[in-house]
Amino acid sequence: MTTGRCNCWTGKAAIYLLLLSALLMLAGCREDMQNQPYYRPLRESDFYADKRSERPLIAGTVARDHLNADTYFYTGKIGSNDGDYLPFPATAEVLVRGQQRFNIYCSPCHGEAGDGNGMVVQRGYKHPPSYHIDRLRRAPLGYFFDVMTNGFGAMPDYAEQVPAHDRWAIAAYIRALQLSQNASPSDVPAGVQIADAPPPGVNIMPPYDTQGATTAASTPPKPAAVPAEGGAPKP
Repeated sequence: MTTGRCNCWTGKAAIYLLLLSALLMLAGCREDMQNQPYYRPLRESDFYADKRSERPLIAGTVARDHLNADTYFYTGKIGSNDGDYLPFPATAEVLVRGQQRFNIYCSPCHGEAGDGNGMVVQRGYKHPPSYHIDRLRRAPLGYFFDVMTNGFGAMPDYAEQVPAHDRWAIAAYIRALQLSQNASPSDVPAGVQIADAPPPGVNIMPPYDTQGATTAASTPPKPAAVPAEGGAPKP
């Protein structure tokens, strides 16, 4: 009896030791996974001879996206100065795209005519300058691209919301908008007839009253007619 009791306690002790070992091993794994050894970017490392944790790129590595090799296309600048040309042809499709993006992202403040009297301005936001003042009429295209990319004053940057190609299209449309509001018959070459309608694909939005305008979304639907007795609807 005594021998059996001792064997029983010895077996229990072995089980406890196994469980304890397993718990210690699991605890060690959990700690190692929580605090994995890794190098923080640009931190000094004693493992490499040059003491840099960031390793140099392999020769011949080709960047995928965000290469931004065309400096003018992504900055609108030539050196430190704003450029004044479009980095691609100004086709009717580009102007249509520019108008669409302008009306979405710019017109709430600048107004669809570019006069700086957009809907949110009429409700208290800071009034931006009109595109039709002399200073902005003389501004190069790269200036508008740079402002859209980096922001200016109360205007935030739109680099994340609007791709670079669309920012250029908006800049081209702003220039067309300026010309449309300040053109004169003398600007038309001799022998060319002045158009009395916009070119195909360019839509001119009708004027609207932002203070009293109602839309289908803001106008509640009329209540449905309740049929009178006998099935005929009430007048």
